Amino acid sequence: MTIPAPFQDLWQKAGFTEQTAIQQAVQEPLMHDENIVGLAPTGSGKTLAFGLPILAKLLPGDGLQALLIAPSQELAIQTRDVLLPYAQAVDLKLIGLTGGANVARQKEQLKKHPEVIVATAGRLLELLDSGRVNASRLITLVIDEADELLREPGLTQVRAIAAKAPGDVQLSFFSATSSPILRDLPKWFGQEVRTIDVRAIDKTRGPVKHYFMQGGREREVEWLGKLARTDNFRALVFFNKNSSLNKVAGILRHQKVKFATLDRMDRSMARKQALSLLRKGKINLLLVTDLAGRGLDIPKLPAVINYEVPRNSTVYVHRSGRTGRMGNPGTVITMGDAHDLRDLRKLAGDYDIERAYLVDGKLTTERPEHEEVPETEAKAKTTRTAAGETRPERTPHKPAAETSSKRKPHKKIRTKARKNKGKPKKK
Repeated sequence: MTIPAPFQDLWQKAGFTEQTAIQQAVQEPLMHDENIVGLAPTGSGKTLAFGLPILAKLLPGDGLQALLIAPSQELAIQTRDVLLPYAQAVDLKLIGLTGGANVARQKEQLKKHPEVIVATAGRLLELLDSGRVNASRLITLVIDEADELLREPGLTQVRAIAAKAPGDVQLSFFSATSSPILRDLPKWFGQEVRTIDVRAIDKTRGPVKHYFMQGGREREVEWLGKLARTDNFRALVFFNKNSSLNKVAGILRHQKVKFATLDRMDRSMARKQALSLLRKGKINLLLVTDLAGRGLDIPKLPAVINYEVPRNSTVYVHRSGRTGRMGNPGTVITMGDAHDLRDLRKLAGDYDIERAYLVDGKLTTERPEHEEVPETEAKAKTTRTAAGETRPERTPHKPAAETSSKRKPHKKIRTKARKNKGKPKKK
């Protein structure tokens, strides 16, 4: 397959020379209205994989025909910006509708009668329910980052959106990782869906090194500051909780580190500015949670830092996928203590994770001479639980020395014994 003719000039000007595996695999099914699940690694060009075939089959002036739904405001705006030039090339109007943005301004945009809308589920459902968006002529519905978006309340929202479309609307779901919900789609949406998985044959990932830096939280904040001052260093720093993110942000601010945060409570312009600053190299660190960081594309991003170990292997895959995109090299650094290292090796067993150290502002795998070997790095004996898991064997309790005498009775008991000395025992 080749890129549809109206898009070839834009495609070449963007520096692309050939289609990726996912772009080749889904182009024909999408243009022929098949329902699909597209699975491909992060950074493999999924936005253009679903965007270009869909844009190529829409009719200008025929009302809303395509809805593209993303799990976060950042990803929705990113998708809108990527596809807008291609939509304009075929005289299609494309707009973005996201929560947090000015709803009055969005209602004004809808008066232009766009053929394509990129949206977050909550805001889109709100405008559908109010009659501001009409899905009666919809022919295709795309769910991006589907494994994340189809978690509640997202699943209920997406089903409600699909229910407002014609019964034969084309459904397509895209993700870098599979999940049980993606294998059970006919149950939830009432249509058969074909899975197209190119993860094993995709060649877009560049060489990515995975490191672990072991220390306490105080050292981790210190390391962040030192890494941020390294020449040409930029990184997304991932946190499991907003409370942890805000605490670290306060310390980095005091240290005058160049950073920004992506907070769901910030206005959309503030989030857009934070992303722009990182892309332009004006800041070195962008602190995010998993929802805000999901699907973000920062060209040639040198590194991803896990300030906290991800909760599961799927999260690790998506975080790691922000670096090493489109053949570029990347680095993933996870920070934590010995327990975190054990957890990381369990959930990221498919990756070669090396211990790393920060020496003179540079990351190295060579242990500094002054650095002592943590006891937890020594090979510990393990015992297998009933569930089949292994855990460090507890140190057995040492009994008191054999030469010690019997434990002396309590002082009150000894005093009473002296008073009763020589008295006959009561029968």
